[in-house]
Amino acid sequence: MAEWAEECDVLVVGSGAGGCCGAYTAAREGLSVILVEASEYFGGTTAYSGGGGVWFPTNAVLQRAGDDDTIEDALTYYHAVVGDRTPHELQEAYVRGGAPLIDYLESDDDLEFMVYPWPDYFGKAPKARAQGRHIVPSPLPIAGDPELNESIRGPLGRERIGEPLPDMLIGGRALVGRFLIALRKYPNVDLYRNTPLEELIVEDGVVVGAVVGNDGERRAIRARKGVVLAAGGFDQNDEMRGKYGVPGAARDSMGPWSNLGKAHEAGIAVGADVDLMDQAWWSPGLTHPDGRSAFALCFTGGIFVDQDGARFTNEYAPYDRLGRDVIARMERGEMTLPFWMIYDDRNGEAPPVGATNVPLVETEKYVDAGLWKTADTLEELAGQIGVPAESLKATVARWNELAAKGVDEDFGRGDEPYDLAFTGGGSALVPIEQGPFHAAQFGISDLGTKGGLRTDTVGRVLDSEGAPIPGLYAAGNTMAAPSGTVYPGGGNPIGTSALFAHLSVMDAATR
Repeated sequence: MAEWAEECDVLVVGSGAGGCCGAYTAAREGLSVILVEASEYFGGTTAYSGGGGVWFPTNAVLQRAGDDDTIEDALTYYHAVVGDRTPHELQEAYVRGGAPLIDYLESDDDLEFMVYPWPDYFGKAPKARAQGRHIVPSPLPIAGDPELNESIRGPLGRERIGEPLPDMLIGGRALVGRFLIALRKYPNVDLYRNTPLEELIVEDGVVVGAVVGNDGERRAIRARKGVVLAAGGFDQNDEMRGKYGVPGAARDSMGPWSNLGKAHEAGIAVGADVDLMDQAWWSPGLTHPDGRSAFALCFTGGIFVDQDGARFTNEYAPYDRLGRDVIARMERGEMTLPFWMIYDDRNGEAPPVGATNVPLVETEKYVDAGLWKTADTLEELAGQIGVPAESLKATVARWNELAAKGVDEDFGRGDEPYDLAFTGGGSALVPIEQGPFHAAQFGISDLGTKGGLRTDTVGRVLDSEGAPIPGLYAAGNTMAAPSGTVYPGGGNPIGTSALFAHLSVMDAATR
């Protein structure tokens, strides 16, 4: 028998959307809850999200804005893009569960959401919606609460380049902040930072608690009703990435340093089955002077070329699809990193990227690091980035021909609503004709791994025989994603985390 340092009804591991939502649900349902966060900040990967949104079809926020979507249409879309890679009942639990969760959360005045139109990521799939199924937390002024502001991870500008903290929480920071404020109403909550999970404790086949670290000491916490693992992915663990075959590197992932996969390893150690362990939420990564390639989206011009100076993808496609194009070509031996964005001078030397996520620093730092190149001619630019000059000239000529036609006959850029989301109503085919010409270096980034512990429809972790492990639950990037090998729409990672943590606690409450 363990010697317990503390006891609670529910122990939650992690403090992103899943951890916070799970802790909030437990407290609201009258359960005592302890939340442990491995790092110095609350928020996990969620706090880095610029939108902080959730993909929850037919929720009340959307309906108040006139949304006429149906759950049947949403299920048709989700099944069409995910296919049979994950259990249909798990897919259905996600698609159906979001709207009731928003009803639950909105009954608390501290938890407020608003519509943020964001197209579904497979615009040609059946029942895809051009306006999406996406809502985000409302911004939260926080000038009068500096302690809370300081305790939440991010923004990336603060952590990467030392920008000052803003006095308004937005995106994922707003979601985490709203949960933390809501939790203040309940006396049965303890929140600990710098307290990583070490191992789970099992008695008679039941997970009854966990050992956590704190100030160099190990403490055993008893959880009478269950342990919810919502600790993110293992994106920052290069050893695990290599073991499971996840492309890319920890330095280029957007997850916090604490996403080391300890919850995965703890679950596996007590018999949990896993799935999708080679998968992540991918994106192209603009390379910064610190050598890290970071998630970038909202392109407003340019084309991508490979080591042969050839175009190879729809540059305006949703970021996960674009990242998967690169990875697939690399796995076939057709492509090496880096690849380059080629663009003209119509908007100056900086690449036409509307959302770099990690803020840009001074142009000369990119130039000095060899990441941004400029030349008067395409031949000279080709020499600077090490691609065949005639090939680059032909690629740009072909692109300009397509731009003049207004139709991308090669890769379909502009054919789906997402492709047009950042064009301001203009064409997705912006010609490259106004010298000098530029190139910006790109690599592969990710928003976190998405493989993890297999669960059932209420978040119970399953063993290799498909049976639930009593007392153990998982959510978010610690669970094997219901979306399988695709990214159906913006807000799927955070939505999955929040929903399955909520469902986990609701189930644990009945134990």
